[in-house]
Amino acid sequence: MKVSKTDLLKSLPPEYSQSLLPEIQRMVKQSQRKVVVLDDDPTGTQTVRNITVLTRWDIPSLTQVLAENDDVVYILTNSRSFLPPEVEKMNREIARNLKEASIKTGRPFVVVSRSDSTLRGHFPLETDVLMAELGGDFDGVLVIPFFEEGGRFTINDTHYVAEGEFLVPAAETEYAKDATFGYRSSNLKEWVAEKSGGKIAPSQVASLSLEVIRQGGIAAVQEQLRHLKGAQVCVVNAASYRDMEVIVAGLLQAEAAGKRFIYRTAASFVRVRGGMGAFPLLSAADFELGDVRNGGLIVAGSYIRKSSEQIAAVQALPNVVSLEVSVPNLLAEGDRQREIARVGEQADEVLSNGKEALIYTSRQLITGADAASSLQIGQVVSQSLVEIVRRLSVKPAWVIAKGGITSSDVATKGLEIAQARVLGQVLPGVPVWQAGEGSRWPGMVYVVFPGNVGGAQSIAEVVEMLSKQRQRMG
Repeated sequence: MKVSKTDLLKSLPPEYSQSLLPEIQRMVKQSQRKVVVLDDDPTGTQTVRNITVLTRWDIPSLTQVLAENDDVVYILTNSRSFLPPEVEKMNREIARNLKEASIKTGRPFVVVSRSDSTLRGHFPLETDVLMAELGGDFDGVLVIPFFEEGGRFTINDTHYVAEGEFLVPAAETEYAKDATFGYRSSNLKEWVAEKSGGKIAPSQVASLSLEVIRQGGIAAVQEQLRHLKGAQVCVVNAASYRDMEVIVAGLLQAEAAGKRFIYRTAASFVRVRGGMGAFPLLSAADFELGDVRNGGLIVAGSYIRKSSEQIAAVQALPNVVSLEVSVPNLLAEGDRQREIARVGEQADEVLSNGKEALIYTSRQLITGADAASSLQIGQVVSQSLVEIVRRLSVKPAWVIAKGGITSSDVATKGLEIAQARVLGQVLPGVPVWQAGEGSRWPGMVYVVFPGNVGGAQSIAEVVEMLSKQRQRMG
């Protein structure tokens, strides 16, 4: 049942009294370990700034980024859009290449398997494969889906999603009904058992409580983590960034004492584990846009209710032209190419006329008979959106992509981004990239809009900001 957010948070022990960020930054530098974040879709960069994102993981690329002074690097795997055999192969390759790059550079590293804050993704497959390839002597798997910017809290081992003034157990939200990654359990110990197919019993899952974190502090966290062994899964409760600081400080001390962990987390953990503090949102003045004579491009593929509300708000803007892509046509072999060509030609015309083009999929969700076939349908739709972007002959002034799989495929295949820089966030939880050299349009401002983030007007607000900046620059 949903509970009052205010009442539940007030019922918790007081937060730890002092900031631990300076101590975390000292320990991060002292360890020299680079935090390598394997991101199962590009939305995971939603809490960091001024870091590199790679969309490939060959040894030369990994060697280059491990040698850089930055403490964090993201590798976009987009694994959430692949079937388990492909995910296993991908994670094995990345782990092996990371080990080789680490030997070449002498730079040690730790791995964050960054996934969805609403518990969707290939778990425990990804962490199991990574641990096997990276040595197999891990003491614990830390499950930390806390994501303050998106209203995701873990309290008494139950993961909650904020909806207005209430906190809703995650399994009671639409995210839990995902055709590919659905689940029944909000209690994370039970969720681990469910996702492991019963191989791990709830009683075998450890837990780091808010009482330990807030009342015991760093020493108590380190002591509990010290007792983990044999790759035991540990659910980590958190309801604030201060909680996350205590957790990270304790685990860094545990690691310095010889313990070894792999992290399965949402985005808030990465910011603290990398020793980063809070920073202001980007403003219009922070954007150097491309060809401002042309309009901007919005590509939306996410189907959840929040996305549909956001698309409707964008459609109401005066300078936006809506171009609906018929999913039934994309799924019909004989109609797919005609549909792609039609939308691509119309988008070129809209952009060249200095208007913003909204390309979005028809809103009726079409699923398959099982999780695998539903995933394959999603792949066809995403590939078609990419093909539309690839066919554009007019360079947009900027690009916004809505939805995890959509934004990944548009970045890597549509814009051919091999490397980018995260500039920061334009709204809480909404990262902005700048395309690197070698991409289709170097320097392009690319806004990655997660499917499950923001209110009804959020995309419209970003469109208006970028549109006004384009007009000012023009």
